[in-house]
Formats: sequence, C-alpha cells, structure tokens
Amino acid sequence: MARPQPHYDAIVVGSGLGGAFAAHALVHAGCSVLMIERGDWFERGPHNWDADGTLERTSCYVDVGWRMEGERNGPVRAVHCVGGQSVFYGGVSLRLREKDFERGEAGDGRGFPFGYEELEPWYDEAERILGVTPSTGDPLAPARSLPMTSTLSPLSTPSERIAAAAGRLGLQPFRLPLAIHQGGNGRQGCVQCLTCDTFGCAVGAKNDTATAVLPPLLERGLHLAARTAAVRLLVRGDRVTGIECVDAATGRKETYQADHFVIAAGALASAQLLLASGLHARNPAGSLIGRYLARHCNGIVFGMFPQSPNPGGQFHKQIGIHDYYFGDTARRAPAGRLGAIQQVHAPPLGLTQHYAPRFVRPLLPSILSRTTGLLVIAHEEPRRENRLMLDDRRTDAVGLPSLVIQHSYSNKDRRARRYLARRAARILREAGAWVTWLHRIHTFSHAMGTVRMGDDPRHSPLDAECRFRGIANLSVTDASALPAGGAVNPSLTIAANALRAAHTVARGQSVV
Repeated sequence: MARPQPHYDAIVVGSGLGGAFAAHALVHAGCSVLMIERGDWFERGPHNWDADGTLERTSCYVDVGWRMEGERNGPVRAVHCVGGQSVFYGGVSLRLREKDFERGEAGDGRGFPFGYEELEPWYDEAERILGVTPSTGDPLAPARSLPMTSTLSPLSTPSERIAAAAGRLGLQPFRLPLAIHQGGNGRQGCVQCLTCDTFGCAVGAKNDTATAVLPPLLERGLHLAARTAAVRLLVRGDRVTGIECVDAATGRKETYQADHFVIAAGALASAQLLLASGLHARNPAGSLIGRYLARHCNGIVFGMFPQSPNPGGQFHKQIGIHDYYFGDTARRAPAGRLGAIQQVHAPPLGLTQHYAPRFVRPLLPSILSRTTGLLVIAHEEPRRENRLMLDDRRTDAVGLPSLVIQHSYSNKDRRARRYLARRAARILREAGAWVTWLHRIHTFSHAMGTVRMGDDPRHSPLDAECRFRGIANLSVTDASALPAGGAVNPSLTIAANALRAAHTVARGQSVV
C-alpha cells in the first residue's frame, strides 16, 4: 500500500464491488486513485475452513452501534475488510432480467432510468474481470452480446440429485454462473470445499474483489488506505473539496483532496456518510437519501435426508430454478412476480452451534451432514417507509453518528417468500428429504436502494449516471444506487453499473 498523496484525480470510498469496479474503470483510464477502506485485509489460510470461519464468527463482522427498529429489533452489524461483503459471498453472478428494468419495479412506479441494453456491455466486462463461469439452461437468461468461454466444473452428487428432482416436477433447473476460479493462469483453482458462501476462501479461488480485482489495480498504481474510515465530505459551493478520514486504529485524523469523489461504502454506510456530511440539504431529492431501503425477502429451506445427500463432501451451490421468477399459474399462487430458488449448503457448524441450545449441540454434526438447502429470493417492493436515519445521540469509534434502521416487508413480499418456500420444500422432498424447515434471513447482505438513481430530480438523489444531484464532482456506485433488485443476487449488477458510472467520471463529464 503506497503512501497517500496530497491530491488525486479521484477518491473512492469502499473496496467492495461498487468501489473496486469504479476504481477499475478509473485506474485503467489513467486516473490517479485513492481508495479508502475502513477494514483491513482478510487473512487467508487453512483456518478459514474451521467451523468458526463463517462471517458472523470473524472479526470482520463489526458492531458499530447500528440498530434495527420495526419488524425486528436488535443490532445490525457492518462488514469491515478489504473487499467488503464480496469476500464472504457465494460467487453467484446473475444478470437482472430485461423485464427487471421496467418502470413499475420501484415502489412508486419509478425504476431504472435506462433499459437492459444500456447495462449489457458492462455486464460482459464485469463477467470477464470476475472470471464468471457460464450459466447453462437458464430459461429466462437475458440477451448477451458475447459468449462465455470459461469452463464448468462437473455437477456434484447433491446437485445432480436436486436437478433431477426439479426436472421430475416439470421445472427447468440450470447451472448458476459463479465467480469462482477453476484453475489455470498460475492460480489455485477451487478445491470444491463446503466453506464458500459466508466464508472467505481459504485458497483464494473465489473471485471476490480483494482477490481478483484489487491486486492488479494496486500494481497499476491504485493507492489503498486500509484501516481508514471516511467520516465527512467537505463541501464548498457545489463541489466536494476534500474528505475527512480517521485512522481506525489510532484515531488520527487526515484530510485528502481529489477532483472527483466516488462513494461505495454499501447501501447503509454510503447513505450514512452522505447524511452525516449534510449533503441531503444540497440535493433536490435529499429527503429520500436513506429511504427505499430494500434487501430481498430471503429464506433458506433446509431438508434433512435419511443418509447424507453429499457423501463426498462436495461443493454444490450449482443449481438455480427460475420457473417462478415472474409468477406461477397454479391456482393458489400469489399474483405477480415471485422470485428465484438457488441451491445452498447446509448451515455452517460453528454458526449453528453458537445459536443452538446447549443440549442440541452434540447432535449437530450428524444433523448437518444429512442436510442440504435451497435459498429462496423473493421480489421485494421498494417502499418509502423503509429507511435509515442518523442517531445523533450516539457515535461510533470514529465519530460517525449511529444509524437507526426501519425496515419491514410488505404482505406481498412475505406471501411470495412463503410460496417459494413451499415449492423449494417440494423439490427437496422429491429428492428424498424426510423433513424440511424454513429459516428466514434477516441480514442486510442484499441491501440496496438508499440513494437511488433516476431521471426525475424530485424523486432520485442520483441522475442516470449515478452522479449526486446538486454536487458537481460526487458519484455513488454501490447497491445504494439501484432502484430495484429483481430477484437475483445483486453483485454482478453492482459491478456492471459501477463500471458504467465510473466510465462517465473518467471521461470528465460534468453534472447537469
């Protein structure tokens, strides 16, 4: 990590998908770039395979004083490490469908300010950078201009079993596209372990941004200030003149200057920084910063089998099912869009032991060895009342005001999740499961929409190029900008949109 300079062409806050892909476009355009990241590098090695290697059991999962109010109450933790949440994602890299870009997808009738065709070439580029393996057989696959050329690993035994069961039920299972390196080019390939989703990759085969994106950028001159928290954007007139930062370890303050600033700290932290800097007062849609918080209505249906469905201990997040994505014609199906189903592993032993009653813990290895699951991702209606607010009465370790987060799902969201869960349970039973149960997901791993883009200055803090209205040299390129999330993992869309938006910055266009 090179010593920071006094002035840069651009400063990027955040090293996850939104920040890393914005930096990729800027660095490759010849810009001098400083990246600010509150966390440190995540250590890779055999310890990542341990039972306690899952995200919630690592030091990267940090209590910063955020709290949830509404449908559920309690603390909300942040992920602080170089690479952000991508370090712990499962690598699924799906494109939104063409219909996901239609205007009716964003609560009040507003959605993306452009169509799928605008983002399609950037999807191609993001897939290339991430080394995404092909998706085959997706019945709703959107149009693409370039073929995918990387190789597919063989289907695991549990994947074959789930795919066969879904096929017998008249469904169209397909191979999920994964940002996981299969070997070659001097890099360790995937060893097909079971510690992938929610784990940092022990061998560096998962193409998170800390592994696949940032190292080449550092070689090209990117400056990375890790363990550094951005706490305030300094503004004069209609421009940001600097960013005030705090060393997360020592508390020492530093201010950095640049011609352009890109905020990509995540859907919660990006809105927090903008509000803490008072920038909502300079934006015609400033009252909406922090609103329209969405996070997908997710759950995992687990099935327990009489014998292990995965006797070889193989990686098996390989199968997706999109037959219910836009709805179902069955008599008792909820009206409208429903969502997606994806294969997942059994829950991590360390995490399960942490939450399970003491008397159950000795039985968990046997139970989990006979368990596999299906993730359901239901469409969520972005709603104005779902929001985050600053809590000025409390500050965190670096002086940022804490957040109060208010979020609840609509009845439509919950009905869609219940219906998908019943369909997933049916597939698991067809595959031989004796018993199934639903685990509802309450994390903000798919959070989006708090600083959304749009073409109406009254209803979107960002313009169509993700530039912050009212400030001439500020952009937001993470999940905050997405006005709708469809029912697929948002990672690839975040990456593609960040490339697109940062390309505009690199061309030197000014805000209108």
